[in-house]
Amino acid sequence: MKLLRYGAPGAEKPGLLDAQGQIRDLSGQVSDIAAEALQPQTLARLAAIDPESLPLVSGTPRLGACVGQVGKFVCIGLNYADHAAESNMPVPAEPIIFNKWTSAICGPNDDVEIPPGSLKTDWEVELGVVIGQGGRDIDEADAMSHVAGYCVINDVSEREWQLERGGSWDKGKGFDTFGPMGPWLVTTDEIPDPHHLAMWLEVNGHRYQNGNTETLIFKIPQLIAYLSRCMSLQPGDVISTGTPPGVGLGVKPEPVFLRAGQTMRLGIEGLGEQTQRTVQRD
Repeated sequence: MKLLRYGAPGAEKPGLLDAQGQIRDLSGQVSDIAAEALQPQTLARLAAIDPESLPLVSGTPRLGACVGQVGKFVCIGLNYADHAAESNMPVPAEPIIFNKWTSAICGPNDDVEIPPGSLKTDWEVELGVVIGQGGRDIDEADAMSHVAGYCVINDVSEREWQLERGGSWDKGKGFDTFGPMGPWLVTTDEIPDPHHLAMWLEVNGHRYQNGNTETLIFKIPQLIAYLSRCMSLQPGDVISTGTPPGVGLGVKPEPVFLRAGQTMRLGIEGLGEQTQRTVQRD
């Protein structure tokens, strides 16, 4: 299934994308694409519904983030060896963990705001893993049974605040609109191998990132097992698994960063595409 949320910011409704690419309303089945709806028993119930029996949504409504009421937005840094190299950082021996504040989450096609005074706002296409079954101290061998599905994430980053303003990555990662998520949550039955997905990102039509999840250093089962020893994982938590090379910070001979009035397009094989316009926040 491809689950989504549509409507005005803060008033999104749950939906499903049918085989013809039309949105079907799930409001009569679940209140949101959030914690309860993402648990295995609810996903099984939704999968048994004939999409044509659901109300058809007319027009082309705005898409919100594909997961609502996110409890934790956990990110993994330097999880592609070639991205670590372009960042002039060593390949990590253990996963590097940081957070994006949930207030950074926005729709996949919403504007991305460049913070006041920012000269180093950057892009990062990433595979998002959404937890469906919670737990802690999860065995690596059982980790994939805790996944509800996958989505596209743009881990927008302000590099000065991330790297030059006191040593906490979280600050540069958590500005409002720095977490576009979606367009939809694709359940695990549609993605048999999440470790073999092409991924890409363009700015104004120039392709900067061309990667594949097959080069992840720490695979999804490792990440879930590791994180579940640091914290309990709960339904609706989102893990952003890292970015391949091609970020603006790594462009040679000089880094390239975002400016107002540009367009980012990005996507992951089988998970859909995002498009964001950059705007200057006063």
